[in-house]
Amino acid sequence: MNEQDRQTRNRERLEECHPVFSARVAAIIANLEHDGYRPRIQEAWRSPSDQLKDFQSGHSKLQFGFHNTTAVDGKPEALAVDLLDDDHPLTPGTPYLIALAIHASAYACQTGLDWGLPAKMRTPIDLAIANRDTQARLTHIGWDPTHVEAADLTVTQAKKGVRPFA
Repeated sequence: MNEQDRQTRNRERLEECHPVFSARVAAIIANLEHDGYRPRIQEAWRSPSDQLKDFQSGHSKLQFGFHNTTAVDGKPEALAVDLLDDDHPLTPGTPYLIALAIHASAYACQTGLDWGLPAKMRTPIDLAIANRDTQARLTHIGWDPTHVEAADLTVTQAKKGVRPFA
């Protein structure tokens, strides 16, 4: 994707997010760009019907998730995005995935870098993030490493209307 289209897409997808979460993701994107990456929000808000399709196909473990949150009036207020490396959207490198997790953790967010891994396999990921070591060699990664979500509330809370604070 050319640079102007990537930036436009990111702006449009950020508008689908809750304002506090949008600001967090914008900061994560700015940090990744500073690191030399070209992050692209592939998806932010997702309709309940699309979420159900993802659940039924095995692409999501939830029938309702942070991608589905809305304001009281129904306006999309996603609390999750899928943030791809635009230069390598299908095969993001480990340095990008670690950088994404590092920057996400600095803004009260988390990624799916370690999702589905037993504790023993999470340790190298935790060390790479703690040491800010984007060159760490990881032998295993979780099942949704480019997913970024708010880390300061649960999906159950979000479904009840709780939103992150600045």
